[in-house]
Amino acid sequence: MTAATPAPIAGALTPEPPADPGRPWDPYRLSVRLERALGDPRDPAGPLSAARGAALDRAEAFPADACRHLDALGLPRWFVPAEHGGALTAADELLQIIRILGRRDFTVALAHTKTYLGAVSVWVAGTPEQAAALGARVAAGDIVSLAVTEQAHGSDLLAGELAAEPTPDGGYRLTGEKWLINNATRAHALTVLARTAASGGTRGFTTLLVDKAALADGTWHPLPPVPTQGVRGADISGIAFRGATVPAGARVGAEGEGLEVVLKGFQITRTLCSAMSLGMTDHALRLALDFATAHRLYGRPLAGVPHAARTLAEAYADLLAAEAAALVATRGIHTLTGEQSVVSAAVKYFVPTSADRTIADLRGLLGARAMLVDAHADGAFQKLERDHRIVGIFDGSTVVNLNSLINQFPVLARAYRKGLADTAGLTASARLDAPVPALDPARLALYSRSGSSVVQALPAAAAELTGLADAGLVPRGAAALGARLHALADALHEEMAAQRPSARDVPVGAFDLAGRYAVLYAAAASLHLYLRNRDLPFANGPLWTDAAWLEAVLTRLLRKLDPAPDLDDADGPALDRLLPALHAQHTEHLLFSLLPCPLAEGSTPEKEETP
Repeated sequence: MTAATPAPIAGALTPEPPADPGRPWDPYRLSVRLERALGDPRDPAGPLSAARGAALDRAEAFPADACRHLDALGLPRWFVPAEHGGALTAADELLQIIRILGRRDFTVALAHTKTYLGAVSVWVAGTPEQAAALGARVAAGDIVSLAVTEQAHGSDLLAGELAAEPTPDGGYRLTGEKWLINNATRAHALTVLARTAASGGTRGFTTLLVDKAALADGTWHPLPPVPTQGVRGADISGIAFRGATVPAGARVGAEGEGLEVVLKGFQITRTLCSAMSLGMTDHALRLALDFATAHRLYGRPLAGVPHAARTLAEAYADLLAAEAAALVATRGIHTLTGEQSVVSAAVKYFVPTSADRTIADLRGLLGARAMLVDAHADGAFQKLERDHRIVGIFDGSTVVNLNSLINQFPVLARAYRKGLADTAGLTASARLDAPVPALDPARLALYSRSGSSVVQALPAAAAELTGLADAGLVPRGAAALGARLHALADALHEEMAAQRPSARDVPVGAFDLAGRYAVLYAAAASLHLYLRNRDLPFANGPLWTDAAWLEAVLTRLLRKLDPAPDLDDADGPALDRLLPALHAQHTEHLLFSLLPCPLAEGSTPEKEETP
């Protein structure tokens, strides 16, 4: 069964025209178009309004109308790479889409965009015929789910018991269950990780694309929905197979390559999870700032009280750090593809973990209003805080991602000592004035042979920043922070080199080192992003003047790497310099971002541009 193609509506998100070499590249053009198409989220009648999302959350009801509206806007085409008949030309386009949806209603974002997760194995390892056929279905609105986890085994994919036995015609007979699967019940098709060798092991699993409509009656049934604390309206359920047969053409990749296919797909989707955190953190900071500017305490707005102002500035700096890491990592899917096993793990740990802390700090600023279900801002804060907690779990939990980094400590330490870096790929990742080249999925690797160019080029970037300071082009304080970061990076890699990896008995200290490496990645990405974009047209606002955002971000990240008391004096002035930009973006209805991005709250309806 295939979903009916929705009738396009006014403001449909048509594919982007080819880049015009004579026109400055706008990295967030797609975000602006989607904002305009969705309209003001404060309008109760809007398809993704805060009021409607709150009501659905209280009722634990699936946001079917919102998903149909996104279908009619043409969003499913952006889950399909252009070479397979869709609109998607770069992963950072999906970063923008998920971020904009996430700032409005994460339940909707999760329910709708997870089709990309379900289909990504085909984009990575499917045949051209498989990819074209699935691309047409997805573009028409079909929902695809990824079914890899089981109730008894969780993240231990190698323990999976759902079996796929060969049939005489070259197909497979499926027996077993997959559980805690997003869109398992509503999906038209599922990518299933199945055991094809009784002994299991890394070559004992195969990925199968299962079309529900093609299964014989009585050979499968949905499992009941699982109530959850957050994303209450999402379809979190499962599926059971009882001798269901699928043809040979359902296999994605070669038999025995299933785990590799899924893990390579995760290198893309784990990186894109950062967009969910960016969207929800923007929403949380906006709610806190709305309250802090309107609420008066001691005869002045709460936002002017020093403690409140510092909380807002810290949240803003942490959001900018997460954005920098996400931007460089997502573009790196295309330009540093072979390093994504490191990058995706670092970003999937750093961004959701940082966002959890930021949202919790902002909860303290809102006080009791943060906990109200419907008496303040439609209960939006308590909903987004509950919703965000799931981000650190799916597509590989925090522990899974840290362990992935630990397993790569030896190559990371060696590559850093040698100063290995793909400078061309790094520049293309960090410089935002041009689109990235097309992704070659064949370059994805389970382990990076060259470490992470972003981190390994840190010494050169710190030296470049010092040179700019010597020339009077950036403040001395920024160069000092870069030099300190370089020294901490040297020390951290020495600690990593001293570790002896063990598959069974991983020392607790290794997880701390992996967490600090993820923070180091974010700091290095921020430095590269500043250096490569400081002279571009969009880098002319208060955030970029005198490296204001870079200093604030580095002071925050350095504290996480080395909480030394002598950073106390640096924190205050650096963070205070962010406040004018924060208030300006709030007043002017702009995304809280390093880049200018107008939001629908501050715009009037316009006729959508046609390419």
